[in-house]
Amino acid sequence: MSPHTFSGAARLLHWLMAVLIIGMLFIGVGMVSTVGNSHTWLVPLHKSVGATLLVLVLIRLAVRATHRPPPLPADMPAPQKAIAHLSHIVLYALMIALPLVGWSMLSAGGYPITVWGAAHLPPLMAPDRGLYATLRHLHTYLAYALFLTVIAHLSAALMHAFLFRDGVFQSMAAWRTRR
Repeated sequence: MSPHTFSGAARLLHWLMAVLIIGMLFIGVGMVSTVGNSHTWLVPLHKSVGATLLVLVLIRLAVRATHRPPPLPADMPAPQKAIAHLSHIVLYALMIALPLVGWSMLSAGGYPITVWGAAHLPPLMAPDRGLYATLRHLHTYLAYALFLTVIAHLSAALMHAFLFRDGVFQSMAAWRTRR
């Protein structure tokens, strides 16, 4: 591993989770906008991918704790470094909060949480219709926040790749080398 790139595990988890998160955003929109046959398979898919993402983000945090990320460019302005740091905190918080709120919501609704076929997650709380409604709204708002944060993250990555060309994008892109 170069001191200018993330570890292979970090890069693998990043890109795998990026695909799953973007997929989840589309699955979520499709799931709530239809009552047809697709709703029947989108809901269990959403639950399964959400549970998978929760496990992956916990693994990713462990990888980040054991493998230092590469430093940001020395000439990057301090406010930009602070925004980069804060945006990562927000991304991790949302990646943890969304599945936990979804799991709590389903528990409060009295719904079984079946993931990948026969595996079931235990309920996190007793059924409570009022809490279910609140958590459902919170899950929606957090999904919007994640969508906006992902768009900002993607925009920043593209700026680093094509405008700044400072190695930040390349540090996460295994197929690119730093100049």
